[in-house]
Amino acid sequence: MTSLPSKSLAMVLTDLRKLEAQDLPLPEIGHDDALLRIEACGICGSDYEQFEGVLRTPTPVVPGHEPLGVIAKIGDGAAERWGVDVGDRVAVETMLSCRFCKMCLRGDYHLCTSRRIYSYIPLSDDPGLWGSYAEFMYLAPNSVVHKVDATLPPEIAVMFNPLGAGYRWAVEIPKTGPGDTVVIMGPGQRGLASVLACRDVGAQQIIVTGLEADRDKLALAKEFGADATIDVENENAKDRIRDLTDGRGADIVVDVSSYATTPVAESLDYVAMGGTVVLAGVKGFKSIPDFISDKIVMKEIAIRGAIGVTASGYQSAIRLLEGRTTPIAKMHTHDFHLRDAELAIRTLAREIKGDESIHSCLLPDTD
Repeated sequence: MTSLPSKSLAMVLTDLRKLEAQDLPLPEIGHDDALLRIEACGICGSDYEQFEGVLRTPTPVVPGHEPLGVIAKIGDGAAERWGVDVGDRVAVETMLSCRFCKMCLRGDYHLCTSRRIYSYIPLSDDPGLWGSYAEFMYLAPNSVVHKVDATLPPEIAVMFNPLGAGYRWAVEIPKTGPGDTVVIMGPGQRGLASVLACRDVGAQQIIVTGLEADRDKLALAKEFGADATIDVENENAKDRIRDLTDGRGADIVVDVSSYATTPVAESLDYVAMGGTVVLAGVKGFKSIPDFISDKIVMKEIAIRGAIGVTASGYQSAIRLLEGRTTPIAKMHTHDFHLRDAELAIRTLAREIKGDESIHSCLLPDTD
């Protein structure tokens, strides 16, 4: 077995919009935990929110909550419990739960009353190397990991995270199935992943809305299986959805847009009588103007929040990725070196003029 270094390069968030390269000691591994060598770490909107300070997480901290990697060292107890060993490639769930509270015991471990998120745990909590903006990452005893085909390119395999969100938010929560019409609001990586997930379970009609600036993403949504796309800045989305659904509206509306509050109010107009609205895009804790609750009453709309992904969503995502039957690789637009984490975040946030990413990831160089 190749010997391990004594330290790991990590990009540490030390203040608002400030990432610093630091060498952090590798933790000691006991009976019930493990060490992961990171192959790829996905970048998403919440990375920007943490970087910008909208998510007020403790600092200094190692961000990164979409880790894909290879088990570098593992205790016997963890190996038996997780069914993995040194050399296995795994996807790591971002949330750590207690496993014993009421929410955990009823199966909603992602709503654990004492849940922690890897990338929000500060360096002051031993062993410190929690997030995946790093060459190596500590895996706590209460981690949940999933084996992944080692022959998939890492930049594709790491899409287990957004694709898992597509399955949980757009399929599992609203119970999407054959015959359903789904409106997906926002054509980012999780919106596009929702298209793939809905198409996989046989949704009859998929409609995706976005902005004029999203034209390339809307075109990609069509390639992924959307039946129609709507530019809400240049088209009347309410009228288009009415026409596309013969006046009935959508059975399911999924909002995965970030920060924009208008889609939340508009979702009540797009959904059919007795339909379901899933709210998954965070808005920075802003209030929703023109939100008319009587529409919920008159149409008996069910509104569900969606936070995080659970094992079933990740398993569906990994199955689809390993099946190699979709054009999901077209969603991956950028690879960044670990040291370029700030550039990766700013590119996703459209802060880099003339460059825009859909899905991107950090690829550490551990040689």
